[in-house]
Order: sequence, then C-alpha cells, then structure tokens
Amino acid sequence: MTLDNSPEIVVPAADVETDQIVDSKLIDTMGTEWWRSAVIYQIYPRSFADDSGDGIGDLRGITRRLPALAQLGIDAIWLSPFYTSPQRDAGYDVADYCDVDPLFGTLDDFAELEAAASALGLKVIVDIVPNHTSSDHAWFQAAIAAAPGSEERSRYIFRDGTGPGGDIAPNNWDSVFGGPAWTRTTNPDGTPGQWYLHLFDSTQPDLDWENPWVREQFRAILRFWLDRGVDGFRVDVAHGMIKKAGLPDYTPPADSGSMGGGTVGFEPEIGSHAEAPTPPYWAQDGVHDIYRDWRAILDEYEGDRVMVAEAWVEPLTKLARWVRPDEMHQAFNFSYLESAWTGPTMRRVIDASIDAFSGVGAPSTWVLSNHDVVRHASRLALTAENPQGHGIGPKSPGQPVPALGLRRARSATALMLALPGSAYLYQGEELGLPEVIALPDSAREDPTWFRTNGERYGRDGCRVPIPWEATSPSYGFSTGAASWLPQPGDWAPFARDAQIGVAGSTLELYTRALALRSEHNLGLGSVEWLDGYGDDVVAFRNGSVTVIANTGEVAVELPIGKMLLTSHELHGAALAPDTTVWIVD
Repeated sequence: MTLDNSPEIVVPAADVETDQIVDSKLIDTMGTEWWRSAVIYQIYPRSFADDSGDGIGDLRGITRRLPALAQLGIDAIWLSPFYTSPQRDAGYDVADYCDVDPLFGTLDDFAELEAAASALGLKVIVDIVPNHTSSDHAWFQAAIAAAPGSEERSRYIFRDGTGPGGDIAPNNWDSVFGGPAWTRTTNPDGTPGQWYLHLFDSTQPDLDWENPWVREQFRAILRFWLDRGVDGFRVDVAHGMIKKAGLPDYTPPADSGSMGGGTVGFEPEIGSHAEAPTPPYWAQDGVHDIYRDWRAILDEYEGDRVMVAEAWVEPLTKLARWVRPDEMHQAFNFSYLESAWTGPTMRRVIDASIDAFSGVGAPSTWVLSNHDVVRHASRLALTAENPQGHGIGPKSPGQPVPALGLRRARSATALMLALPGSAYLYQGEELGLPEVIALPDSAREDPTWFRTNGERYGRDGCRVPIPWEATSPSYGFSTGAASWLPQPGDWAPFARDAQIGVAGSTLELYTRALALRSEHNLGLGSVEWLDGYGDDVVAFRNGSVTVIANTGEVAVELPIGKMLLTSHELHGAALAPDTTVWIVD
C-alpha cells in the first residue's frame, strides 16, 4: 500500500466546532512549502554554546556555531525560550515576551543570529509560551496587587477556595511538575486570599484565554517577532490554554505521564479511533479558535511562516485537528516518540501517522528526542517503565544499557530520516549523546525534582551542555571551564571535533543521512511497505530508496542493491539486529 503525504482530496477530522471539507483552492497550493519536508534542529540555548564564559549558553554562542549546523545539513533551527525570565523553569516562565533575557544577550544579538542563519540558508523558529507567564510578569504582579473580581485578575485564573474559610483548593487538579495545581494568595492585611491555577510550577500562573484582552496581547507578541524576521513559532503546551467550564475535578490514569502522554519506551495505543476521557485542562475544543486567529496573522506575512504544536494529544486522529489548513502547520508526533522499538509498533505508528495527518492535508512529523524527554540513545535501552517527565537517575529502576542504546538510537534515526514529512532533531543527538544519569542532587534545577521531593529526577539529564571539542575546558561549550550543569568526565569521544570526518561516527551517520534525504527528496516522498521480511523487520520503499530496519534479535538477509547508508557496519549480506540500511537498485 502506498501512503502519500499530498492527497488530491483532503477531508479534515471531525470537530464539534468545524466539520467541513477543505476548500479545493487550499488543496491546489499544498505540497510546496519548505516546512513540509524540513529537518528542524532544536537548540536549547542555555546548553548549546556559551560565548560570554559564564557557563550558560547565549545567542552569540549560537551564532558562532551556526556554520556547524549548516554543515550538518539541516533546514531550520528552533530556539527554546530566550526571553526575559527569572529562569525558574529554564525560560519557560516568561516575564517579558518581547525582549531577550540579559543571560542570553540582547535584541541586537538576536538580530545578528537571525541574519547569520539567513545567510546560511537556515530558517529560524522561536518558542512561544502562551499557556502561562512567570509570576514575575507585570501582568501577574498587577493581578496580585488588585482586588478579587478586578480586570487585572481576570487575565489569570483566580478562584475562591471551598470549605470553611476557603481553605480547600477550588478543585483537585495536580501540577504537571507534581503537587497541587493551585496556590493560595495572601491579602494585603495578611489574611488568606484567593487561589490561582498553575498547571506547572507555582511561579507559572495560567492565563485565562477566555479573556479577549489576553488574546489581543498575544496577537501583538506574534507580530513583534514576525516583524523581526522569524519564520515561525513552536507553541508550548498547545493543547492547554482553554479549560473546561466550571473547572471540574479530574483524576488522571496512573500511567498517563506528566503531559498526558504514555509510558516512555513502551507501546501506547496507536491509531485507535476510540478516545480516552479528555482531561478538563487539556485538548479542549476552544483552542482551535485561538489557532485559527493566529494562522490568519501568519498568513499575512511572506515566506511560508509556520506554527508547530507541542500538543500531547492522543489518538493521532484527534491530534490531526490541530493541523487543519486554517490552524497549525505541524504538530509534534509524540505517539511516534513514545513507541517501543519493535517492528509491529513501528509499522502501526507510521501508518497511523501518515493516515491521520495526510487526511487533513498536513505532513507527518517525526521526532525521537527533545528537551523534555529522556534522550533516545538511553531511552531505547531502558529495561523498566519510565513515565514521560519522570527522567532517570542513579536510583531509577531499569538502567539503560549504553552500547545497546546507542546502536538502537542510530538505527531508529536512520529509519526516521527516511520517512516522508518533517523531522525534528534535538541538539547533541547527532553526537550520540546519552542521558546524563549521574548528576549530583545538588546540581539539579528542574522544578519536577523539587516539587516531588526528589521522587522524580525530571529533565536535567537531557539538558546538560553539549560537547564541541574533546580536549577543551567544558568540551568547548563555553569560552571558559564553567557549565551550568556538570558535564560527564567521559564525554570526550562524543565531542564534535572527535567525530567529524571519522568513518562510522554518529555525526557522520547523521550528516550522510541528511545529505541523502535531500538528494533523494525523501521528505516529499511516500511509503510503500515491502513484504517477506518477518514481523521484526520494518521494510519499505520511498521513491528509489529501499529502507530496511531490523528491530529483532536475528539477522536477516538483504536484497541485492547499492548500499547508500547503514546505521552500523555490516558483515556480509546479512542485516544484524538493531541496524537500518538504505539501498538503491
């Protein structure tokens, strides 16, 4: 069966607000935009490159290292937040959406970065965090200072408590980072006041997106950055923002994960048309009106500006509603990221992804790692369940097997980069970086660690500054020896300068795969499944390229053809376990 990302007839998934056929004029223009097949590289600014020497990455550091990314062969960069922030959640607690935090530089530094990226042919996508602000934001400070029922408080979700004296939180919701999702304020006279909602840390109060004032502020924020040349936005918590009327109590399933996802490294339900109960704080239908409004703004600008949703929504048929032609352009495919490394699972999630996204005229996206999950060079070799967001540390059960993890990671990446659609890479994965497990407790900064009293290690392990030079202080991450999270002492072999030009290195595998992906136009291709290889093998054709991935424990015979790419050295004509190859006739 051939699955194509550019169908002639596009019918969107049903929605309680919009159940319509896509206009044929929209269909006629589909399939040419850069983002449909782009490989987008996520930069976590504080951990990418430090130019100032303070041990925290910055915009000038990114600019200095952009040529290396162009050499890798990517199409765009996505920058995690660099806005003014107290940094209690690594910048996802924004205090000013229209300025650069001095930690990272200035607006002039951003302009230089954008210009340098453009000169190298790289698009620039920036994060936007609309679900919540920092408690330091002027809007929230005004809300705290104002009286209950005031205009200032209406911009956030303040509620009176229940029970005697209002001592009980308005409902039973828990924070993604652990603990309750409500914090009580204190009145000017010292008496207990109202409660405010924060689905994340208590220093990240949720905005009330039912308020027209909030919506107007973000229209201006989008235009601020679009006017400065950004090519699009990655929208944080794009399945949040709208809460169910009445804010009813809700108890999530025990294995739902911190953002509503499943258990990392184990098999979720893929492609099911049945939907689990929707939490009253995620995936409410009202979010679609917001994105239709935002899409209209982006469409005013030249250059195919793009929005990508961080939306932890399952099943994929429901997630597809985020990427209809008048809403988002892309949504991260977390169903793919969370899938187990088995042949049947891979085939099901690929089929379900292409079917769901192409059904609304959107490309599927593929992703294996990011700043919120255990790096896939470790995650694919875990031997125990690991719910998303919990992280792994020295005392976690099911410690990963390093050599097996790297082998599977290379194989999984080779498979992913052969798929049609858009692929996302996370900084350092091209070096084969594993999760850093042995961080000292005193160095941890993730709010999850503190809000769960150390029960969850959180996300620090995937955020350790990356190595550039094997023999330099801080492995060349900084101009000095400082590093905001300690780097392992055995990372020299992972450094970029230790891998560049070295046959068989992970960096050379990525560079070769990206070059071949572009040469054979795989991003705009299609998947044609090949039979006869057994359940453990994922085998398909994309254009002229045959892709075969062995997820099992027994070697399989390879067909005759020219070998374009192999994730691991071959011995004879057999494909060893946890190996992927690309072949042309």
